[in-house]
Amino acid sequence: MLLLAALLSLAAPADGFLPMFTITSISHRDITQRAVLRKTAEVCRAIAAREGRFFSLTIDDNLTADKVLMACSSSKTSFLSTIKFHTALNSVAFSNGAVDLIHYFKPSHHVTDEHLEEGRQLIARGSAAVKASVRRSSFFAGRLTLGSILHPLQDFYSHSNWVELGRTFPYTALFQPDRPLLNLAGPYVPTCKSCIGQNCEDNILPEILQKGLLTTGYFASFWPSKPRGKCSHGGTFDLSSYRSPRGGINKDSIGASHGSLHFKAAALAVDATAELLEDIRMSVGDRNFLRLMGISQASVLCFVIDTTVSMAGDIAQVTRVAFDMIDHRRGTELEPPAYILVPFNDPGFGPVQTTTGADEFKASINRLTFGGGGDIPEMSLSGLLLALTAAPPYSEIFVFTDAPAKDVHLRGIIQALIESTKSTVTFMMTHSGRRWRRSVSRARKDDQLYSDLSGASGGLAINVEKSELHNAMSVIMDASDSAVVTVFQVEWRPRKASETFPFLVDGSLQNVVAYITGSPSLTFELIDPSSATQTSSQSSGPLGSVTTTGNLRRVSLRNHTGLWQVTVNSKDPYSVKVTGQSSIDFIFNLVEAFEGAHGDFTLKAGRALAGGNTTLAITVTGGDTVKVKEVMLWESSLQTRVDGELKSYGGGTYLVGFTRVPAGDYGVILVGEDSTGSMFHRYASTRLKTSSVSVTAAVNDTSIEPGSTITVPFTVATVSHGQIDTDATGTFLVQANNDQDFPSSSPDSLVIAPRGGGQASGVVTLTAPASAASGSDVTLTILVQNRATSDVNSATLRFSIIAEVQDIYRPVCRTISTSQCTGRSPCSSSTWAFTTSITDEGGSGIHTIEIHQGNGTLNTSTVTGSDGENVTVTYSASCCTETVVLAAVDGAGNVGTCVGQAVSNRAGLVFSVEPWMISKYFLWSSLVVSLLAI
Repeated sequence: MLLLAALLSLAAPADGFLPMFTITSISHRDITQRAVLRKTAEVCRAIAAREGRFFSLTIDDNLTADKVLMACSSSKTSFLSTIKFHTALNSVAFSNGAVDLIHYFKPSHHVTDEHLEEGRQLIARGSAAVKASVRRSSFFAGRLTLGSILHPLQDFYSHSNWVELGRTFPYTALFQPDRPLLNLAGPYVPTCKSCIGQNCEDNILPEILQKGLLTTGYFASFWPSKPRGKCSHGGTFDLSSYRSPRGGINKDSIGASHGSLHFKAAALAVDATAELLEDIRMSVGDRNFLRLMGISQASVLCFVIDTTVSMAGDIAQVTRVAFDMIDHRRGTELEPPAYILVPFNDPGFGPVQTTTGADEFKASINRLTFGGGGDIPEMSLSGLLLALTAAPPYSEIFVFTDAPAKDVHLRGIIQALIESTKSTVTFMMTHSGRRWRRSVSRARKDDQLYSDLSGASGGLAINVEKSELHNAMSVIMDASDSAVVTVFQVEWRPRKASETFPFLVDGSLQNVVAYITGSPSLTFELIDPSSATQTSSQSSGPLGSVTTTGNLRRVSLRNHTGLWQVTVNSKDPYSVKVTGQSSIDFIFNLVEAFEGAHGDFTLKAGRALAGGNTTLAITVTGGDTVKVKEVMLWESSLQTRVDGELKSYGGGTYLVGFTRVPAGDYGVILVGEDSTGSMFHRYASTRLKTSSVSVTAAVNDTSIEPGSTITVPFTVATVSHGQIDTDATGTFLVQANNDQDFPSSSPDSLVIAPRGGGQASGVVTLTAPASAASGSDVTLTILVQNRATSDVNSATLRFSIIAEVQDIYRPVCRTISTSQCTGRSPCSSSTWAFTTSITDEGGSGIHTIEIHQGNGTLNTSTVTGSDGENVTVTYSASCCTETVVLAAVDGAGNVGTCVGQAVSNRAGLVFSVEPWMISKYFLWSSLVVSLLAI
C-alpha cells in the first residue's frame, strides 16, 4: 500500500522534473544518467584515440551503463561489472532528488521566482567544490555535491521560458559566473497572461518572446503571492497560479502547464548537464573524471592497521603480499581507483590517508611507526569508523590487529555505518601471547565483537597465527578481483550438531569460492548437483581444493552448474559465504516516500521500523536481458521470508515494496533469470536490522561553509506495528559522532514524557572550523538507544564542505604566434608551432596546462607581472594534426580553453574560444574538411 500510494503521488504536478521514479515523463534521474553516460563515453573515446585503440560505441540517448563500461574497457575479460558505475550514478541521482525534499521552499535551488543569479551562485560554488573534492580524491563527496547542483541547473529548462524563446542550446552562463546574465525580464516587467481554461500554451506575453526576455515562473505553497503580471510555475500545489495571471509555464512532466515542451526541456537539461560535466572533466582531467563517475573494476583498497609494537612483524608480512598485489595490478583494470590507510593505536588513531597512486600508498605504509600498546585493548573501532566514512559505499575494508577493541561504545555507530554504506569489513586477527593470557571466555567475547561486525557487513573474521597471516591474504586477493558477487551467506548459531545449506551455482559464475569460518573442530561436507561428495578432510578432491588457515577454510570449487549443498558439523557459531565472478549482481537502498508536489522516494536515514512496511530501490546489472523474478527479505536464521512487490522503471531499476519486515536481523536476496532462461540467486552482503526506535533528523541544507555552525533537529519516538506509539514513555540514550572531530554538541539523553505524544526532540550542533577544506565532507551519525541498550536506531547524515568562491574568472588565452604548414606530403615531414600567453586574472594561479586535443609537445615559462601571473606556452606538432586545444586550469578549478590551428594554404585560422564553443568548432571544422575533400 505504501508503494501504491507513493506511485499515485507521482502523478501530481511537481516543482521540477520528477526526482527519481517515473515512467511516462523524464525525471532528474533520467536526465542525469543520460548526460553522465554520454560524457563518460566521450571521455573513454578520447582516451582510446590517444592510446590508438578502436572505439566502436555509438554515442546517443540509447546508452546503458553496460554498453558504456564495455566500450570503456580495454580488457577482454568477460567479468565486467557495472556495480561501481551504478553506485556512482545512484549517489548523484539520489543527491539530486533530495533537493526537492530538503530545499523545497528555496527558489534558488529550483531557479524559480526569477532567482537566476542566486541559482547560478549555488551552481558555481558547488562546481568548485566538486573539483576540489576530486583533487582530494574524495570522489564520493564530489558525487553528492554534483547531484545537488545538477538539480537547479536542470530545473532551469523546465521553470524558465528558455525553450519558449526558441533556444536550442544550453544557457552556458548559468554555470559560468564570469559571464553576464543578459536580457532578463526586470522585476516590474509583466511576463504572462492568464491561461484560457486549462490551455496555457500561449500564456507568455508576445512582447516577452519578441524581445527575447528571460523569465521564470513563481511558486508559492502557503500564500498566493507573486509580483503583478508575473508567470506562475503552475500546478495543483502552486497557489500563485490561482492568482491572475492564472496558470503556469512549467514543463516538469507531459501533464504540466507547458507539458507539450517537456521533452524539449528535458533534452536541453541533458545537454546542459553534459556541458557542466565537460567543464569538470577539463578541470580535473580524464582519468580523474572517470574515477568520479565510478568507472572501475576494482574496489578502493582500504587498510586499517594496528600500529602497536607487537604488530610490526605482522604488517611486514602484510606489506610484502599487498605490495606484490598492487604492483601486479598496476596499470590494469584491477588497479584500485584509490587507496586508503588508517592507523590506530592507543589512545591515538588516524589520520586518514587517501591517495590515487600506488606508490604513495606504499610509501604511507612504509612510514608507519610501531610502538605502545601495553594495556592490550586498542582503538580499533575508532580506526574502522574513520575508514567507513572515508571510503565510498560498497568498499572492501581490511582491519589488521592482534588486540581487542577498547572503544566498544562505538559498536552501534559502526553497525549503523555498515548498514548505510554497504561496505564489507574483514578482520585479520593474529594470535599473540599478550592476547591469549586472558581468560578463554573473555577472549571469545572480544572475538565475537569482531565476528558480529564482519558478519553484519558480509565480511569475515579470520583468526590466524602470526606466522600464517600471509596465507590469509588470499582473501584480499579474492575480494579485489573484478565482478565478485555473493551467491550465499549465513552467520549461524547451531541449534543442532549438523546443518545443511543449499546454494545455486548458475551458468554465469566462474571462480566460485566458499569460505567457512569456525572453531578448529568444525567439519563439513560438500555435495554437488550430481550428488558427488567431498569432505573437509580432503585438501583436494573431485569438487574442489581446500586450504585451511587458522579458523578459515577456503574452498575453491569446480564450476559445476546447479544446486549444491554444504553440510556443516559444529557446536560453536560459524559462517558460510560463497562467492563467484559474474556480471550479474545488484545493489539496493532503503528508501521512503515523501508526499506533496515533490512526491517521490528519498534515501532512508536509519533502519526499517519493526512491524511496519518498507521499500527498496534495486538496481540490477548484467544487461537488458536479465529478468528479476522476485526480491525477498530473509530473517538471519533463514526461517522467515517476506516477498516484495516489484515495479520496474527500466534500465534495471526497480522499486520493491514489502508489507512487513522480518524482526531482528535480515538480509536481501534477489532471484532472477539470465539471458538463457536459467535461474540465478544473489545475496546482498550487508545484513540489516529493524528497530522499534524511530530517529528522524531534519536538515535545511546538505553543505556547511568553513567557519559556520549548523543545527540538526532530531526527533525520537517509540514505534509499535510500524506506527508511533503516542502513549509511550521512556528514556533514550543519545550519542552523536562526526568523523572529522569537528566541534559539536548534543544531549546525552532524551525523555519521552507522559502526554508527550510518544515523541521527544533534541538538537545537534556541528561547527566546521575555518580551516576545513572546501571539497571535503563530514559524516554525522546520531545514535539513539533505549535505556536497556537492547534496541538502537540512527540517522546518518553527510555534509559537504563548500566555501564561497573567491575566484570566478577563467584563465584567458592570448595568441602570440602560429607557424605555417606547407601542405607537403607526407605531413610528418613538416611541423608547426602555436604560442600563446595564458593569464590568470582571478588570483588563484595557473594550476595545470594540458593538451585536451592534439598529440604534440608543450613547453611553458612563467612570468609574474602587473596583470598577474602569465604563462607562455609553446606547442609544437607535426602537420599531420593541425589543431590543438589547450585546457588551462587555475587554482580554483576554472578552465580557460585555447584553440590553435596551423596556418596553411587550405586554412589560416588562429583563435581562442570559450569552452562552450569547442563542440561547435569541431563540428564546423569537420564540415570544412569534408567540403574540401569533395
